[in-house]
Parts: sequence; structure tokens; C-alpha cells
Amino acid sequence: MPNKSKRIVILSQVELRKTLSRLTSEIIEKVKNLDNLLLVGIPTRGINLAEVLEKELSYKTGTKIRKGIIDPTFYRDDQNRVGTRLIQATDIPTPIEKQEILLIDDVIYTGRTIRAAMDALYSWGRPKRVMLLVMIDRGFRELPIQPDFCGKKITTSKNENIHLRLNDIDKEEGVFIEQL
Repeated sequence: MPNKSKRIVILSQVELRKTLSRLTSEIIEKVKNLDNLLLVGIPTRGINLAEVLEKELSYKTGTKIRKGIIDPTFYRDDQNRVGTRLIQATDIPTPIEKQEILLIDDVIYTGRTIRAAMDALYSWGRPKRVMLLVMIDRGFRELPIQPDFCGKKITTSKNENIHLRLNDIDKEEGVFIEQL
């Protein structure tokens, strides 16, 4: 049976690279002391996006940026609706007290994943500040959570899926909508 989905490009490879460059410049401008910055990726694509941002930030500033992973699966209030997936090990490489945390996810939708990630993060301690970076804000928020850094806002319908693709994993790069 052939795949009936329709694929639309939101950000091409070139546009994605420009967006990543802009986001890293905004981070450098907003975070005064990069030595206190900890990038924390949310599975699955937030982890990969954190790696890309870490390389770009290090390249632009010469500063070694720390990164970690937080898996919010067991902190979700909607597990019965969204189900579970293979759990990614949480890896916080440093005590988070007095750190500026940048939570990173590919897409923000309802806000529930971010809320769960913040709950999981605070089980590790109390950071100085928590900020949020997303590549795509697609609206439909159920919770009052807004990103501090956003690659692109786009209006979608609920029957569409957005996918961030990165060369290291997917052998292609860009952001795409798949309509079901």
C-alpha cells in the first residue's frame, strides 16, 4: 500500500543552517556567562539539536559548552494518551544549582512535554534560570509555556506532523510537515 502522506518543506537545509546561526547568536547575546550554560536536550530530536547548537556555540565563542539529556517520559500527565517509547537515559553532567539551563526541543505543540521536562529537571536541583529553545512553534498550546528562542512559528493543523531532519542522523537536513 503506497504512503498517502504529503511532505512540505518548512525550512530547507540552507534556511535551517541560517536559523541555527541566528539562534546561537541570540543565545550568546542573552546569556552573559556561557560558562554557566548547560544545554539540555529533550528526546528525541532535542538531543540532536543540542549537539548541533553546542558545536555552533563553541565555534562562535571558543567556549566549551556543556550539554546533557533529560527524559520527561515518567513526568508526563498524559502518558495514557501519548503512550510511552524507549526511555533515553537522563544525563546531567554537572550539578544544576546556579546553572542557566537551556532546554532544547525540536517542536513545541501543547507544552506538556516541556512541563514534564521542567518537572524532571527540578528533581535534579534548582537552577538559576531555565530557558527554552525550540526549532518550530506550531501553536495549539494547552499550557502557558512559551519559548525564549524560536526558529520559526508556523500554523499547522492537528492532523499534521512536523519533523526536524539532521544530516548526521537522517542523511538529509531541513524541517518538514507531513500531512496524513
